[in-house]
Amino acid sequence: MQPKALIAMSGGVDSSVAAALMIEQGYYCIGVTFKLYDADRNTCLTPQTEGACCSPQDISDAKAVAARLGIPHYVLDLTDEFEREVIQRFAQVYEMGDTPNPCIDCNRYVKFNLQLLRKSLDDFDFLTTGHYARVKRDPISGRFLLCKSCDEKKDQTYVLYCLSQRELECARFPLGEFSKGQVRKMAEDKNFVNKTKAESQDICFVPDGNYGDFIEAYTGKSWSPGDIVDLQGKILGRHRGIIRYTIGQRRGLGVAANTPLYVAGKSVPDNTVTLGPDDSLYRKSLVAQGINLVACARLDGPLKVTAKTRYLQQEQPAIVEQIGEDEMHVEFTSPQRAITPGQAVVLYDGDIVVGGGTISLKP
Repeated sequence: MQPKALIAMSGGVDSSVAAALMIEQGYYCIGVTFKLYDADRNTCLTPQTEGACCSPQDISDAKAVAARLGIPHYVLDLTDEFEREVIQRFAQVYEMGDTPNPCIDCNRYVKFNLQLLRKSLDDFDFLTTGHYARVKRDPISGRFLLCKSCDEKKDQTYVLYCLSQRELECARFPLGEFSKGQVRKMAEDKNFVNKTKAESQDICFVPDGNYGDFIEAYTGKSWSPGDIVDLQGKILGRHRGIIRYTIGQRRGLGVAANTPLYVAGKSVPDNTVTLGPDDSLYRKSLVAQGINLVACARLDGPLKVTAKTRYLQQEQPAIVEQIGEDEMHVEFTSPQRAITPGQAVVLYDGDIVVGGGTISLKP
């Protein structure tokens, strides 16, 4: 029986080529575009949102590609789930003083939520996206492994570390074997309507990057100004609401100084933002919670890995040790800059993702 693949088609080049590759590999494919938010309903969304993703043009592009490939195409409204699991979490984490990664939450709770998708659509065997990653099966342990893309510059395993074994078993990432240049060439050769379409940037529901304004409009709350202090507690100025600042930030601080200053810390209870020089941003260790281990079920002892604490960061040597059922300690060989609570730390053993978690502490 021909295997059935659900293709998550965003309207962009990557997911379009992923669909074409799955057809070439013999799968029966169904294209689905997820409608993740409604700018008319969420009036807090900026006008630029229309062009970021999930726009009528994106849906039109996905439909056109599906028609060219000869596969059915549907639009699945997931706006309620996206708002509850991604946008609300985004605002809540900022309110707590941390800096979230909504792309990880979207993958964890919405895009790869097999129970949700199978409840809304006919059953399918595999879920395909245009992510740059690979899935392999360990012949010894039988576990499904999340592996880096062949094009390391485009690798997206950082935002996929949260996938469970069940989700990885179902996932297909056909672009993982190709470079972005090769994918773009395939779209041109097939004369897809979106062959020259630019990639989406930033957070899809805050495309102008103004997180503070978005959160205030979304929640209907306002965050009071407070003191900006130095590492010794001396008042340097006033901030515009603590949600507008993140660790490592330099621009928009409104403080004059003889040397560059950066956000080195935030205290929600005290409503203060602490500034320091660049060298105050460096830490050697962190604790992560909400962990998901991919390559193994549990870390039985200290393990040498490489790790990164931001999507675009280069991996750095570290030692990881599981210190609880849902907690691990990561010690880097050398101090790392601007380790930020709320972001993810993702661990690697060569091309294989060991696992990851949400940064909660910086001891």
